[in-house]
Amino acid sequence: MNHDHYSDALLRQVLTSVKSIAVVGASPKESRPSHGVTRFLVSKGFKVFAVNPGHAGTVIGGAMTYATLSELPQAVDMVDVFRAPEHLSDVIESAMNLPTPPKVIWSQLGVRDDHAAKFAEQAGITVIQDRCPAIEMPRLGL
Repeated sequence: MNHDHYSDALLRQVLTSVKSIAVVGASPKESRPSHGVTRFLVSKGFKVFAVNPGHAGTVIGGAMTYATLSELPQAVDMVDVFRAPEHLSDVIESAMNLPTPPKVIWSQLGVRDDHAAKFAEQAGITVIQDRCPAIEMPRLGL
């Protein structure tokens, strides 16, 4: 997949098909984008799980927080990544090793690793990089 451009149709299909999302790197600090996006996704009716090992057991942006993806109480449709680009491959590997891997890996603005994306895509996972669902959903009228 060309990660320099995504069609509106693809983004719309992804954002309307997923129901559950894990936000990896969610921050308890309200000023952080990961907190705002977590809150936004919760407000849009998604079942959201925050993932942050330092804050497991707390609520971030309206979502219960877990230490790792493997500790989530259910499978998720999408993993939304708020980690530095050099950590994206580790997150993708963790997601792919889940009993039920997600259908989508979404990495936030500034987070891109084309090699890791190709690895996930070869396993049948859709990868969207360097985008924000809290920007794309309103832009697409969702």
